[in-house]
Amino acid sequence: MSQRPDRPTPPNSLPESGPPAGDVVTFTVVAAETERLDRFLAQQLSLSRTQVARLIARGAVHVNGAAARASRPLLRGDRLEVRFPPADPPRPITPHPIPLAVVFEDEHLLVLDKPAGLVVHPAPGHREGTLVNALVARGLHLSGGPVDRPGIVHRLDRDTSGLMIVAKTEEAHRRLARAIALRRVERHYAALIWGHVTAPTEIDAPIARHPRDRKRMAVVATGRAARSTVEPVARFDATDLVRVRLATGRTHQIRVHLAHVGHPIVGDPVYGGGGSRRVTGAQRPPAEALERVTPRQALHAAHLAFAHPATRDWLTLRAEWPDDLRGALAAACGDSGLLAHPAPLAYLRFFQ
Repeated sequence: MSQRPDRPTPPNSLPESGPPAGDVVTFTVVAAETERLDRFLAQQLSLSRTQVARLIARGAVHVNGAAARASRPLLRGDRLEVRFPPADPPRPITPHPIPLAVVFEDEHLLVLDKPAGLVVHPAPGHREGTLVNALVARGLHLSGGPVDRPGIVHRLDRDTSGLMIVAKTEEAHRRLARAIALRRVERHYAALIWGHVTAPTEIDAPIARHPRDRKRMAVVATGRAARSTVEPVARFDATDLVRVRLATGRTHQIRVHLAHVGHPIVGDPVYGGGGSRRVTGAQRPPAEALERVTPRQALHAAHLAFAHPATRDWLTLRAEWPDDLRGALAAACGDSGLLAHPAPLAYLRFFQ
């Protein structure tokens, strides 16, 4: 299945949040034949089947100049036009006071240690109680980015904790986003994974929406380029503590990549690959005990380093292993003393 877009940017490179509202996207099918219309559009535009169904029901999808049904099969030479409705007026962001652990702040930017469970920005199903609502409650005047995520330079999954950069000015946002795109921002994550990594390993595997489950991501040959480097830090009986360095920042990248190479993150409810059931023999009971004390995916953004967008000073920031995962780390290494250690990642030489 392939397509030739009539625009410079191919549809499978559109933002992960969906094509811009009010836009028109056209395709010419070049494969001899392909699947039904709704499945084709969901794959090519990284949309859910529900979103595609709504577009088709509105008459916003035409094949060869005529409105088409969702089940219509596509053939070579068919020309598709998808017209996205104009964006709804932006919703006001209401302040919501939530305690935030600020690691660095000045008039240009803020870096915080995001707790697990906090959604980054308002979205359907999470209009209130997000990080952006909390930032507005602090009196910040955020700039840059879409209207529903002002100041957000990069994101973390809801149940991933750790360091995040927030821009306060348009100029800071532009420079920081460019630095990330040019891979000039060091982003290191601490992860507790099943199995053992014996040497630094680079994972170069493209990522896109899962072809059958649109709520998940997967390694897909036609996906967007994604690169991660995994380095062993500490080896335990059934697990490793690893350092993951990001070269790109795709949705769920670390979780998908680690699962792809056979080392899913402990506690990951989506990409866990069976969890403790992967472990056999005498290590199975301790692995099950570890799983019981791991409340979420054991993934934490522990290190950020970048040039300040205004002063160009090099900033190096750290966030220690979070409290809610201390029990998991202690169980993994069989050392209850880590529960009380003030800096378990530093103790295990993660930052070296």
